[in-house]
Amino acid sequence: MPIKPITGLSSLGIQKVPSAGLSNVFSGRVRYAMLDEKTENKAFKEFGEWSSIGCIFFDKINQPNPDPQFSTDNFARPLFPNQNLVPLENEVVYIMALPNSDIQSNVNDLSYYYFQPINIWNSVHHNAIPDPINGNTIPPSQQQDYEQTEGGSVRRVTDGGTEIDLGDTFQEKLSIRNLLPYEGDNIIQGRWGNTIRLGSTVPKATIPNPWSRSGEPGDSIIIIKNGQHDENTDPWVPQVEDINTDKSSIYLTSTQAIPIEASSTSYNSFFQPPTTPDKFIGEQIILNSGRLLLNSKNDSILLSSFDTINLNSINNVNIDSPTTIIKSDKILLGDKNARESVILGDKFLADFQSLMSNLITLTSALQTPIGTPIPFVPNVAIPVPAVQVQNIANKMLNKIQSYKSQVSKSK
Repeated sequence: MPIKPITGLSSLGIQKVPSAGLSNVFSGRVRYAMLDEKTENKAFKEFGEWSSIGCIFFDKINQPNPDPQFSTDNFARPLFPNQNLVPLENEVVYIMALPNSDIQSNVNDLSYYYFQPINIWNSVHHNAIPDPINGNTIPPSQQQDYEQTEGGSVRRVTDGGTEIDLGDTFQEKLSIRNLLPYEGDNIIQGRWGNTIRLGSTVPKATIPNPWSRSGEPGDSIIIIKNGQHDENTDPWVPQVEDINTDKSSIYLTSTQAIPIEASSTSYNSFFQPPTTPDKFIGEQIILNSGRLLLNSKNDSILLSSFDTINLNSINNVNIDSPTTIIKSDKILLGDKNARESVILGDKFLADFQSLMSNLITLTSALQTPIGTPIPFVPNVAIPVPAVQVQNIANKMLNKIQSYKSQVSKSK
């Protein structure tokens, strides 16, 4: 029956289970997940509006409904408020009848809540199963696939898709793989190859991993990955992270060496080169992706290092800024062995200006005949070069300020 839009605490959209005496835990097939206000606007308004986002409508597995409706009998909210894995259509979830917001006035009032999808296929991508009652029959090409899986084999879909209704926008990708676990791992996996591994060094694992070449067993590591790498193996075979071929990665290490292939490893500016990225053993954070962007919206970006800071690029290192300030006891330009001192422009040009002025005076004097009463005739070799020097000196003096850099300053 339709539920009127309600306000206050009740606007959370809690719907009462009509028969509280029924089984408190059972399995249900997801018919629809509420994700916006437009797709099913009527149900959105009747079941709490925005508080219904993430809620589902379901059918009981043992009571399939060929004509499912939106009602309180098949409405369930997420069980956990801060962890919400919204199931796909035709995935199977646990349904639980538990207390709702009316518990203070009536302890027998219960509402349905759902737990995350049941791992029917042991797949991180989806665990939907065909529903023959509503037209999701298993195609003949996949009949063996489902029969083998139900018999305990690994699910192997090789013909391009499972043809199960998974929702309005979800497109199945058969290439999505599970992450291979190691003993003691805590792994969080999304549906699209995005993962978080809370793991450790496992040097004697049957299937080796790239971070266990150093350290002691049990040394902690966190690996965050978005986008898996391609492999020439069947898509149902789990994979291990590869920092060089995964799309984007963050590694937080303790004692591990990570075999990262750095884009540029030229350390010619160092007197004592650092340990190369693939050889370093110890605590570090590695970010690796096709592009890295560090952006500060309101304040500064601060880079602080106990040792050195290295900027290494195959092409250029560009700095665009209204003012660039470098405060250092020593600056070496061009090479770590640079020895030529940079001229202090302002002080040099002040002395140079004085020199040019006196040189002009001298060249003028050299051109003037001297001696009385009969003028003394100077050496004929003097006037011509004196005039030339005078002209050059005048030109340099006229543009004396242009010799100063308008950008670079030194102390």
